[in-house]
Amino acid sequence: MKLTDAIEEKEYIIKKIDTDDEELDAFLFSLGCYSGEAITVISHLKGGCIVSIKDGRYNIDNELAEAIIVG
Repeated sequence: MKLTDAIEEKEYIIKKIDTDDEELDAFLFSLGCYSGEAITVISHLKGGCIVSIKDGRYNIDNELAEAIIVG
């Protein structure tokens, strides 16, 4: 399931980052967003969502959220 379909306030484990864009992949990795890491959607917004990764909260757009596959 893509992160855009995730239920708010439920913790998921990132299965993979589905992108061919190395810059996007590197950016997500710098946030701590990589396979095996826990992620929680705090809230969905019109243009993206707010997520919690490790001890940080980030506002990510739909393009980034579509690339994150969770389970």
